[in-house]
Amino acid sequence: MKNKKMLVILAVLIVLTFVLSACGGSNPMKGVANESGKIAGFWKGLWDGFTVIISFIISLFAPNQYGMYEVYNSGFGYNFGFALGILINFAAATANGRIKR
Repeated sequence: MKNKKMLVILAVLIVLTFVLSACGGSNPMKGVANESGKIAGFWKGLWDGFTVIISFIISLFAPNQYGMYEVYNSGFGYNFGFALGILINFAAATANGRIKR
């Protein structure tokens, strides 16, 4: 009985992984400059990662005017900075909750 339950959970996780990975794709604007001639790099990605929560809230009210992610980016550098910014942001928030007063 226990093995059957584990098999069902594993099957659901595999199907969920395939369904969610189908949403991802490559960015056709990678390496392309925006209207002002700039390509977002590591530091812009880091900043966007730090401000992701605020950006998300603003994008709910102005979806056509503001986005959470810069599509005109350098690729790996921007993505690494974005992920690092999110990681630092949430790590600081969790560490803050564990500090005893």
